[in-house]
Amino acid sequence: MADFTGRSVLLTGAAGGIGHAMAKAFAEAGARLALVDKEDASDLAASLPGEHRAWTLDLTKPEAIDAVVAEIGEAMGIDCLINNAGLGIVAPAEEQSIRDWDLTHLINLRAPWLVSVAGLPYLKASGRGRIVNIASQAGMVAIAEHAAYGSSKAGLIGLTKVLALEWARHGITVNAISPTVVETPMALVGWAGEKGERAKAEIPVGRFAKPREIAAAAMYLCSEDAGIVTGENLVTDGGYTIR
Repeated sequence: MADFTGRSVLLTGAAGGIGHAMAKAFAEAGARLALVDKEDASDLAASLPGEHRAWTLDLTKPEAIDAVVAEIGEAMGIDCLINNAGLGIVAPAEEQSIRDWDLTHLINLRAPWLVSVAGLPYLKASGRGRIVNIASQAGMVAIAEHAAYGSSKAGLIGLTKVLALEWARHGITVNAISPTVVETPMALVGWAGEKGERAKAEIPVGRFAKPREIAAAAMYLCSEDAGIVTGENLVTDGGYTIR
């Protein structure tokens, strides 16, 4: 694993399953973490090796995003920004409510744009800024009942490419990760039983992803070794989308 000693990492959705795995991995590699979540992540910050801080943030509020990201940037700088927070409300397209559609796009697409823009001055100052957006296989291929979620993640992959193009001149790389179903407590509820077994059978490796595998992918994209990689979508789906 890369050495992140002296590097600061802003992580949204820090209290969730993938976020927790990322926080643990980066902390063990020496990073200083700004743990951002709608819930209080202070206990998580205290449980990790090193000194870290937690911020609560409602990602639907642009003014709050600007304020919190600026506070983090002034307090500890931002070397790596991981837009991990996400919302997965699934339903048949004709049954999806406008409220759920809008909320999905606010969290999954607008918020990463706003967090990234707010973090730009600090990423520039870093001299080797990194942005990693957590997208999804649902942003690449059609999955039933994923009209809102899939379109938001497809948009996030597109946003990743545009930001990579525009910000490369600042020494900033911008990449996405597109996992299959990840074995978090929330996902395992939605993909339990026969539904989950059918889904696994459609994945060539025959299983879902582990949170630590997504964390490892994020660490690579934030590392010095990935300095030439930008505008890419690292697909961590066990082969689901290769057919």
